[in-house]
Amino acid sequence: MKRPPSTQIAPRRGRRSLSEEERTLWAAIAKTATPLGKRRPAGFDEDNSISAPPVEKPKATPEKRPVFEPPPPLRPSLMPSYQAPGPGGANALFHPIERPVRRKLAKGRLPIEARIDLHDRTQVVAHYALLGFLRQAQAQGLRMVLVITGRGAAFGSRGVIRRTLPHWFETHEFRPLVSGFEPAEREHGGEGAFYVRIRRR
Repeated sequence: MKRPPSTQIAPRRGRRSLSEEERTLWAAIAKTATPLGKRRPAGFDEDNSISAPPVEKPKATPEKRPVFEPPPPLRPSLMPSYQAPGPGGANALFHPIERPVRRKLAKGRLPIEARIDLHDRTQVVAHYALLGFLRQAQAQGLRMVLVITGRGAAFGSRGVIRRTLPHWFETHEFRPLVSGFEPAEREHGGEGAFYVRIRRR
């Protein structure tokens, strides 16, 4: 029988000592290295799990709201006339109150069925008070009413109502209500009042 060949283990080589050049190079590398225990890789939390980088939320742009400015209210004397066709509408004609009729009113032969006093009111308040008064008079079937404005000074508040009254009657609000008007007789205030004839419905 042939003997198996003997296996010889090569003797372990001893450590080779570093040369002076290798030591200098190693020392330079060691200065730039950071110990792993003091520095953690980015993206790791306390339990060494990988955390997703934070997502920056888009900055909300403040919504620009339109600034609404309500229009100034129209003065009653400047309200536009509404041109509506048909009798008794906004473009109906005024019929003057004849002098004999005014004399009968002054002597009580014809009744003044209602009256309103505007001379202590502002222009705006007087406008809407008169409008409501005339609408109610028409609804009740009245025919002749007295509107007291007061004479007032040339530029006083009462004088303004007196001068503005004919312009109000020209607007689309009053045209369907008034068929005629004239300054009152002295017994009812003269130039400080008006006879107003209500238009039939």
